[in-house]
Amino acid sequence: MEKRSASRRPWLWRLLLWLLVSSGISLLAQRRGALSRSGVPAAIVTGTVTAGAGGWELGLSLIFFFLSSSLLSRFRQQRKATIAAEKSNKGSARDMLQVAANGGVATWCALRYGLRRRSRISSDQVRAACCDPWLAAFGGALATATADTWATEVGVLTRRPPRLMTTGRPVAPGISGAVSWPGTLAAAAGALALGIVLQGLLTLARLLPGGTGEPGPDRPLLLVAITWLSGFTGSLVDSLLGATLQAVYRCPRCGQETEQRRHRRCGSLTQRVRGWPGVNNDVVNLLATLSGSLIAAVLSRSPVPRSGPCQGYTRLSASRLKKGSR
Repeated sequence: MEKRSASRRPWLWRLLLWLLVSSGISLLAQRRGALSRSGVPAAIVTGTVTAGAGGWELGLSLIFFFLSSSLLSRFRQQRKATIAAEKSNKGSARDMLQVAANGGVATWCALRYGLRRRSRISSDQVRAACCDPWLAAFGGALATATADTWATEVGVLTRRPPRLMTTGRPVAPGISGAVSWPGTLAAAAGALALGIVLQGLLTLARLLPGGTGEPGPDRPLLLVAITWLSGFTGSLVDSLLGATLQAVYRCPRCGQETEQRRHRRCGSLTQRVRGWPGVNNDVVNLLATLSGSLIAAVLSRSPVPRSGPCQGYTRLSASRLKKGSR
């Protein structure tokens, strides 16, 4: 019993440490206007579980997503606030539902990844995939959230009117389902940046104690490629769902399209012109991050070639598993 309780102490201490770190970051974000009051506990849970269960590498990747998104949101903030006041039904501060929609899937994948690392896995299972599916799913989900947020923050400022993804019809900036070249390029850059950060932290973990040590530097581009492709594709799924399933309304007084049931500027009740009732931006974000995680998990299950970038990782993982079973 003493050995068992002692083996659990690092796990509990890590959770406590990241609870304190997540609480500090969340409270600071609330003071800076990045989180609402309801978003603080959601962010604390998300950060604590992700880093406490998945490792500090995954936790810092989550922090990168949050910090980069917050910094981009402050670029030309006044213009964005004007557009959001007319189009969006949410404020600039992320609430509990927004935090859950953007980070819930990634948090779940990080938890499953952490539990997988604590259990025994045969070397045959390691050889069956290029990288751990739960790790890849985490990267895909978080890359989707990063790509979508970067696309929104950049695309809303485009001078040319964006176009609805399904019909190509020009629409006003800030309308769900609209795409533009600057926003699309920002989405690709965001997914790539998240993949590079995640891979860099995982590589660094091999040199420091307490890291996962996978995937190794024998194949540094594999996880980056999977994360980028799944994250960018997930952002396109987000735009497609926003143009088809998300409920969009029109103000009868001014004729503008909006996500608001009552237009703030005119005070009039709006009429639904497309989409499903109850499907808002939070639902779309949740489905998009889920799609990004599934795409990444499927890509990670591709067979490992006998020779190539995955070979060194397979030998490394198999040797670590043998040492752990002794």
